[in-house]
Amino acid sequence: MTEVEQAEAQLSELDLLASMFPGENELIVNDQLALAELKDCVEKKTMEGRSSKVYFTINVNLDVSEEAMAMFSLACILPFKYPAVLPEITVRSVVLSRSQQTQLNSDLIEYLQTNCLGDVCILNATEWVREYGCGYVSKDSSPTLTPGNSVQPGDRFLTRLWIYSHHIYNKCKRKNILEWSKELSLTGFSMPGKPGVVCVEGPQSACEEFWSRLRKLNWKRILIRHREDISLDDAKAEMETQRKFSIFEEKVFSVNGTRGNHMDFGQLYQFLNASHCGEVFQMLFGVEGQ
Repeated sequence: MTEVEQAEAQLSELDLLASMFPGENELIVNDQLALAELKDCVEKKTMEGRSSKVYFTINVNLDVSEEAMAMFSLACILPFKYPAVLPEITVRSVVLSRSQQTQLNSDLIEYLQTNCLGDVCILNATEWVREYGCGYVSKDSSPTLTPGNSVQPGDRFLTRLWIYSHHIYNKCKRKNILEWSKELSLTGFSMPGKPGVVCVEGPQSACEEFWSRLRKLNWKRILIRHREDISLDDAKAEMETQRKFSIFEEKVFSVNGTRGNHMDFGQLYQFLNASHCGEVFQMLFGVEGQ
């Protein structure tokens, strides 16, 4: 299969998934620019100009008991050579402990390697999670289930989202970021300029709400570069100790560039190191910090 044929297979699968998951929150394309690049490459029959992997999330509700449901999210990244290589899939749910989530993802990868290597397989992965996902949930350790309702992510997890944007200039967007983080009791920081970076941390449900609002604004490109979900045995006691940041603030470092719109990445790296998360610099920008 040529590179163009691989891209065509990816686009065809995405079209199929869009038809099978038509709800607003069932299929979420996290990086619209990457999808636009894929469509352009397929149309022009060339891979020139393609720089980003397609990243999307599929949300499915599963019956975890006779009276309650819980959401399972499949975060999917398609490597350029997919389906010749496996996709990067991470399954998360608030009803899974860290060890249960790790085991589920390990078993899913084993299933895909055995049965789906060389073929498009996102739908297979989704159906596998539908069939077996509930088997990983321990009723003794899962949150209290509300009869008739879906389990919503709550304070059992501290989530930290590292969000990358092509740029953040707009004053209204910057104001929204500050106000929403305060409203949702999130800590972290935002760095305006080109590129822009936002980090939010706090209860999983609050982070999900922040991202839902943020991605609906008009962006040239915005995506979650890295996500951390930390299971809390004692939510109230551990939530504050697991945070990297004590407040949410807008960080403006020394400005450079011909238009004065580039922040000093060296100062950003020093700030991240001081906050005990320097390793994220390479995840955000693809180079080691200095």
